[in-house]
Amino acid sequence: MAKLPERDRPWVMRTYAGHSSAAASNALFRRNLGKGQTGLSVAFDLPTQTGYDPDAELARGEVGRVGVPVAHLGDIRTLFDGIDLGLANTSMTINATAMWLLSLYVTVAREQGAPLASLAGTTQNDIVKEYLSRGTHIFPPGPSLRLTTDTIAWTVANCPKWNPVNICSYHLQEAGATPVQEVAFALATAIAVLDAVRDSGQVADFAAVAARISFFVNASVRFVEETAKMRAFGLLWDRILTDRYEISDKSAKRFRYGVQVNSLGLTESQPENNVQRIVLEMLGVTLSRDARARAVQLPAWNEALGLPRPWDQQWSLRMQQVLAFESDLLEYPDLFEGSHVMTALVDDLVAGATAELDRVLEMGGVVAAVESGYLKSALVASLAERRGRMERGEDVVVGVNRFPETEPSPLVAAGAAAIEQIDPAVESAAVESLLAWRAARTPADVDNALERLRQVAGGTGNLMEATLDCVRAGVTTGEWASVLRDVFGEYRAPTGLTGAVSAGASTVPGSALVAVRERVRRTAEELGAGRLRMLVGKPGLDGHSNGAEQIAVRARDAGFEVVYQGIRLTSAQIVAAAVEEDVDLVGLSVLSGSHLAAVASVLEGLRAEGLDDLPVVVGGIIPPSDAATLLASGVARVFTPKDFAITDVVDELVTVVREAHKLPILVIQAQ
Repeated sequence: MAKLPERDRPWVMRTYAGHSSAAASNALFRRNLGKGQTGLSVAFDLPTQTGYDPDAELARGEVGRVGVPVAHLGDIRTLFDGIDLGLANTSMTINATAMWLLSLYVTVAREQGAPLASLAGTTQNDIVKEYLSRGTHIFPPGPSLRLTTDTIAWTVANCPKWNPVNICSYHLQEAGATPVQEVAFALATAIAVLDAVRDSGQVADFAAVAARISFFVNASVRFVEETAKMRAFGLLWDRILTDRYEISDKSAKRFRYGVQVNSLGLTESQPENNVQRIVLEMLGVTLSRDARARAVQLPAWNEALGLPRPWDQQWSLRMQQVLAFESDLLEYPDLFEGSHVMTALVDDLVAGATAELDRVLEMGGVVAAVESGYLKSALVASLAERRGRMERGEDVVVGVNRFPETEPSPLVAAGAAAIEQIDPAVESAAVESLLAWRAARTPADVDNALERLRQVAGGTGNLMEATLDCVRAGVTTGEWASVLRDVFGEYRAPTGLTGAVSAGASTVPGSALVAVRERVRRTAEELGAGRLRMLVGKPGLDGHSNGAEQIAVRARDAGFEVVYQGIRLTSAQIVAAAVEEDVDLVGLSVLSGSHLAAVASVLEGLRAEGLDDLPVVVGGIIPPSDAATLLASGVARVFTPKDFAITDVVDELVTVVREAHKLPILVIQAQ
């Protein structure tokens, strides 16, 4: 095969970064750019993503944990201080508050003197996947699509190089989607967005809209299948734009996507194995020239342990640089052109995704499929099947369900020093800064800007200019979102548990789950209860509910009566549910790093209600030192990603209940 006349230009290289404060994140950005990173990917903390200021009740314990807190224009100025936004390529993971953060970014660019036409980057503004997987939605689907539509229309007119929406299949895969579901559900979302923009009548040149639609995808370790998936994505996207929207411009129909490889597939056990996983996953989105990612960001090897350090992120950046600059990958045409194996794989994916996409469209589109619960239930079921295969050993995860023997790892020998630690003082500093910002504003300007926002939101006008006015007036993230909450309302998405059946729920007599069912039944009988009752709670703003849902499904299959009210609950709501439902066990799931504050608040509330003896267990990404703190505070058990066998976890929950009631040991052998 002949080489290309000129070596291809590498993809944009990013690391997903931001934490603690705007100043600390700015220093991290500048260091990363100095190391050869060619684009920024900004992680915002959960209060910013869900429209709360740092002093809000739900923000307690969450400020600066999984990203940088941005409450107002002053924060965004600090975040990009010394970075020329006219030359930068910036990706912002933000969703429900995307219009707000883009307005902050645009305002700082104007202050720098950068022409808006020069701004390049992406706002992750796909709200549909938030209802299904990531959980940082605020408003119902209709108003959420309006915000996305208005952002697209404004950027096409004012920032023609900016991608105003990132359709995310990434989080769908994390929530359990098969490749067929990932492609189909993401394309159904893209159709909903394009239809909304077209029907709004705000943009005359529809090809310009299509040209600015980008995708954000996931790549698993099955890199051959991932290569086929990306080729199938491109073929179907071209077909949809041609047939449904009558777009003929080849450039406008190009499938534009960025990627982060599978973070939730990284393991706490033998975490050094994550390095080769990340490399293989990167190959799935770079090997095929005709379906190569335009931007890549890689997780760090230790993300299953906690927040990566700058050195860990540097290692991931160097992986990209070695592939792009040391290997010969960029010197050749597409390596799979003419491959019978790849063609067959792509054809199968196209056929399956087309059938699934047609099913969703027949339901009335992706919004109707979200509201009916179909999409969420499908993902919960698929994830249960995936988990079941792993637990049965059908899907091998090296170091977890096969080859668990290991030497001590020098990479994690440092204990807590092996991950980035967020100083609890970060939150109080953010609150102090917020109060100072509010005190320095002109109240009349703030009130006028918010009133204009309210009026536009109550009508049909584009919300972007009103949002920009709010930025200039000094409005805060929480104030902007609060007005829209008042007008649009809030939305609680379906949990997907109704009708979901765990793939691990074997009905074969003598199986492990049958033994656990018998322990559940006998324990309930000894306690004089009809059934054991378990409350699964998601305190704070963490929206990653996959683990909580899988525990809930398996516990229900084992005979527990499960109470699960979804994500984003205050500690008071969890305590009230525990009292009202008279539960035998409370299980808290926290993946955002706020576990110490969130769990302490729930324990305090339970004790105030006289429920000192009600056992509480906790699951999440929890370092050993924090696990010890939780256990010392009265938590009965702490589960982390290494506890992959869900049936065993449920069995341990029965033991916890028995211990709390001082019942004798009960062992029932699976045969």
